[in-house]
Amino acid sequence: MRPTDSTPAPRPADDPRSAGSAGSARAGSARAGSASRPGPGSGSDGAALAPAPAPRAGGPEARGIDLVPAPRAGGPEARGIDLVPDEERGGRPRDLFAVWAAPNVSYLSFVVGAALVLMGLTLPQALGVVLVGNLVWICTGVVAAAGPVAGTSGSVVSRALYGVRGNRAVVVVTGWLIAAAYLALNWSAASVAGIGLAARLGLPASPAVDAAVICVIAAGTLLIAIFGYGLIVRLYTGLSVALTAVFAVVTGYVLAAADLSYAPAEPLRGAALAAALGAGFTLVASAPLSYTNSPDLARYLPRDSSPVAVAGWTALGAYLPSVVFTVVGALAATGLDMTDPEAALEGVLPGWFVPVFVVAVVVNTMTNNGMTAYSAGLSVQSVGVRLARIPAVLVIGVLGTAMTLYAILVFDFLTAVSTVLQLVVVVTGPVMAVAMTDLVLRRNRYSGPELLAQRRGGPFWYRGGVHWAGFLALAAGALTAGLWVRTTFWTGPIAAATGGVDLSVPAGMTVAAAVYWAATGALGTIPRP
Repeated sequence: MRPTDSTPAPRPADDPRSAGSAGSARAGSARAGSASRPGPGSGSDGAALAPAPAPRAGGPEARGIDLVPAPRAGGPEARGIDLVPDEERGGRPRDLFAVWAAPNVSYLSFVVGAALVLMGLTLPQALGVVLVGNLVWICTGVVAAAGPVAGTSGSVVSRALYGVRGNRAVVVVTGWLIAAAYLALNWSAASVAGIGLAARLGLPASPAVDAAVICVIAAGTLLIAIFGYGLIVRLYTGLSVALTAVFAVVTGYVLAAADLSYAPAEPLRGAALAAALGAGFTLVASAPLSYTNSPDLARYLPRDSSPVAVAGWTALGAYLPSVVFTVVGALAATGLDMTDPEAALEGVLPGWFVPVFVVAVVVNTMTNNGMTAYSAGLSVQSVGVRLARIPAVLVIGVLGTAMTLYAILVFDFLTAVSTVLQLVVVVTGPVMAVAMTDLVLRRNRYSGPELLAQRRGGPFWYRGGVHWAGFLALAAGALTAGLWVRTTFWTGPIAAATGGVDLSVPAGMTVAAAVYWAATGALGTIPRP
């Protein structure tokens, strides 16, 4: 989000106004601390905090919530999952447009769009899949509306869905493992381009050079995540403009080479067409379904921000560039051999522009993965791991880097893209559906202090710390999606019986939402209005 007149000015770390009490032993503790040194999981990365002012009546300090300095553009963000107090909030919902546009001006969109045509779809069919599949960004936007209300991360808000203890298991899968997989996927896309540029510069083709390129890209990305929110909201506006300009030039050359009259040699019909359409929808929808962390980028907005505006600007910022550049990828496949996307795109670009394009691909990956690593670090804290935010980011970064090295040095890149994007929806679709259903049932009324308290007998303790309605819905949705999914190494029995039709996303999400709605009503865990 861009700084505005209403945005509180960043305060230096030694300004006593910049911190509240920081005495909890770990992030989110409801105990009012008296110590001046933050604990290892308090959300501060070890920065010394000045003495706190006296708590104001009814303020977050009085409720036992730890405060740390607001994020600064010039240094690493100190805040973790702890509550963002009202006096440190600012910005406008429309500022979210650029935050979500920059990561989605993406080379990976070219790859996904090309894959739709390579599946055998006609150009109009591919365009239809792109337009409809990207509508799932609306889900990402709706979930983001919880950020300003709760004032904490999405991985903490989900305690309302699964319980204080149960949430830990879900976050380990969605916030750690799947986040690391997406880090690896995007780093793989950038590394393929970066390795090609290294060859152009005369560096020898070797696993050592490939690994070095991957590690440099990963290190640059993790710097964004370490500096955090303050850097992201200030940097991404300029990057979205710059990346759009570069990719617009690429689009011009792609359009010149595209065959608008393209038709597959053997047009798909019947079950084969239905299977390709389903697989294509799953491929496109997998990206927005992975962003249940969207509250993380909205939690610094004023508490009274319009939820409709938060949802709308988040969804629109991601939808527009995703549609445009996925369509360009589909057009590229009509006139270029997109089985090797890097070589195909570089082949139509003038030689002087190729390094510019490669740098843009790498920068885009850093913007995308910077957000992912940032949220993954918050997820590590939210499950009770006694790590500050920055070490947590580094842990996720190391895991993602290792997976990238495997994807590039051992596995085929295009196969990795298709497999990961199609398979993770078995989990991410139901998770997104449960999050949206909970938000609707609660009318977006989340209490950040209660979510962070983790106290026995609290509203999110449920039964033994587990909200069984959430787990039942997630299990039912994932099982249903698994029955309908179709990938290169697994086809669900229902998908197989219907000729390979992949309806994993709508089936899994519908079942998860319905089960959650029914189970919470039966158990009385969410009071109905």
